[in-house]
Amino acid sequence: MTSRRSPWWAFVADLVLVVAFVLIGRRSHDEGSALVGVLTTLWPFAAGLVVGWALVLVRGRSLPALTSGLLVWPATVVVGMVLRVISGQGTAVSFVIVTVVVLGTFLLGWRALARLRGRRARGSRR
Repeated sequence: MTSRRSPWWAFVADLVLVVAFVLIGRRSHDEGSALVGVLTTLWPFAAGLVVGWALVLVRGRSLPALTSGLLVWPATVVVGMVLRVISGQGTAVSFVIVTVVVLGTFLLGWRALARLRGRRARGSRR
């Protein structure tokens, strides 16, 4: 199920989950889904996601393996938070904790499910 090639579908899956994180967060704080607001909240984490993917590709990690998620997840959070500070957006401790937990669940969770699915598929072929 994993390969050394860069599966664009895996990047798209990560990006969709980061967008979902932003939309859920904005909705839970009654900030609405106006495009400018969503993009303002999204761009730091999208940039972090790109940095994480660059690290994965440079290090030659298999995608969509859990090990790739262990690079993508912290890069998305750390770069996202740094860019939020630089751009004058909030980084309250509670927000950082929620971000770490939710993005960790999202970005590692689908990879874990894909791994289980791959194992089950290999097991059923025996």
